[in-house]
Amino acid sequence: MSNNQTIDIYGKPYNRSLLVVVLLIGTFCTVLNQTLLTTAFPALMKAFNISASSVQWLTTGFLLVNGIMIPISAWLINKFSSKRLYLTAMTIFLIGTITCFAAPNFSTLLIGRLIQAAGVGISMPLLQNIMLSIFPPERRGAAMGMAGIVIGLAPALGPTLSGWIIDHYTWRDLFGMVIPIVVLVIVLAIFLMKSVIQLSNPSIDVLSALLSTIGFGSLLYGFSSVGNDGWGSAKVISFLVVGVIVIGLFVWRQLHLEHPFLELRVFKSPTFTIAAILSGVVNMAMVGAEMVLPLYIQNIRGESAFHSGLMLLPGALIMGLMMPITGAIFDKHGAKRLAIGGMLILTAATLPFAFLTQETPIGMIVILYALRMFGISMVMMPVTTSGMNALPMNLISHGTAVNNTFRQVASSIGTAVLISILTNVTKDNLPKASLLKTLPLTYKNQAISATLSGYHAAFYVAVAFGLVGFIITFFMKNNRKAEGGVVK
Repeated sequence: MSNNQTIDIYGKPYNRSLLVVVLLIGTFCTVLNQTLLTTAFPALMKAFNISASSVQWLTTGFLLVNGIMIPISAWLINKFSSKRLYLTAMTIFLIGTITCFAAPNFSTLLIGRLIQAAGVGISMPLLQNIMLSIFPPERRGAAMGMAGIVIGLAPALGPTLSGWIIDHYTWRDLFGMVIPIVVLVIVLAIFLMKSVIQLSNPSIDVLSALLSTIGFGSLLYGFSSVGNDGWGSAKVISFLVVGVIVIGLFVWRQLHLEHPFLELRVFKSPTFTIAAILSGVVNMAMVGAEMVLPLYIQNIRGESAFHSGLMLLPGALIMGLMMPITGAIFDKHGAKRLAIGGMLILTAATLPFAFLTQETPIGMIVILYALRMFGISMVMMPVTTSGMNALPMNLISHGTAVNNTFRQVASSIGTAVLISILTNVTKDNLPKASLLKTLPLTYKNQAISATLSGYHAAFYVAVAFGLVGFIITFFMKNNRKAEGGVVK
C-alpha cells in the first residue's frame, strides 16, 4: 500500500487518519480499565462489605480473562472482518461497563469486569494488527508508537485517575465516565471503521481453544496467587503445574496441526523471538516495579493512594509523549541502538530504588521513576515493531497474539517474583513479637528497617531483570524494514 492509497480489503477508499483516531480512543478506554480500580479497592470493600482478597478478584479476574482472550484473538482476527470485530469488542466492553456501573452487589460487579476483559482481550491485539496492516513498513514505527500511547500510557494513568475520582465522586463514576465515550466511539466506528485486514477464514480447533484457555488461565492464576499464598502454597503449585502441562500439550498440538489455532512457527524467526523475549523482560521490569513502588510510598512514607498515583504520573506522561517519538526514530535508525540505550537508562534508574530510606526525597523518586519510563518508551514499541517486521503479513495476527500473551505472562511472573521477595525478606527480618510489649519504639524502628529490606531486595531483582534485558539487546538485528519471506 502506498502512502496515498488507503483502500480496504474490498477495494474501497477510506480516511486512514479518522480510522486511527476512532481506534485509539476506543482502545484507550478499554485498556485504561486494567488498572482503573487499583486505588478504589478500599471504597469498594466498604461499599460491599467484602475482604481485601475478595476485592482483588476485580483485577485478577480481569487480567485472567484478558490473558485467555489474547491467544484466541489471532483466530478471531483472521476469521471476522476488522470492522465487525472492533464493533463487537467495543459493544462487549460497553455491556460490561454498564453492568459494573449499575451493579447492586459485588457478584454483579465482578461479572461486569469479566465481560469488560473479554472486550479488551480482543481490542488490544486488534489495534496492533490494524496499525501494522494499514501503514507501510517504513512508517510502522511511528504507527506502533501511537499504539504504544494506548498500551503504555492508559494503564499507567489508571491509578491516578481513579484516586482523584474516588476522592471527589463515587466508585460508580469510574465506570459512568467511560460509558458516553464508548457509545460515541461505537457510533463513529459504524461510519469510519473499515475492514482492512485480509481474512483467511480459518476453522476453529475446539481442543486448541480449550487447551489455550485452561493452560494460560491456570498459569496466570497461579502467578497472581503468589502474593497472597506464597510459592510454597499447594494452590499456587498445582495451578502452575497444570498450566505448564496444558500449555505444553497446546504447543505440541499447534506444531502438529496443518492450520494451527495459534501459529507458533513465528518463533522460527530469530528477530521475532529476541523481540518477544525482550518485550517480556521489559514488562517484568516495568509492571513489577509499578506494583512495589506505590506500596513503599503508601506504607513507608504514609502517602494516600491518590498521592502515590500522582507521583507516578510524570513518568506515565513522559512515556506517552515519547512513544510516537521513539517510533519515528525507529523508522529512521532501527531498534537496536534505541533498545540498548533504553535498557541502560531503565537499569541505571532502577538501581537507586534499591537504596530507598524513610528520608529519600520525593522529588528524587518522581525523577527516577520518570527516567525508568523514558527508558521503557525507547524499548517497548520499537522492539515490538522490529519483531513484527520480521514476519510476513499472513503471520502478523499470530505474532501479535504470541507477543501479547508472552508479555501478559511475563507481567504476572514479574509481579509475583517481586511481591513474594518483598514479603519474604520483610518477614525474615521482622523483630520478635515479644519486643512489641517490652520496647515498642525499638520494635517499630526494626519493623520499618525490615520492610525497607524487603523493598531493597525487590528492587535488586528488578535491576537484575533490567540487566538481562540489556544483554539481550546486543543480540538484536538493526532491522527497521520488513524482512519479507514466509515463516514455514
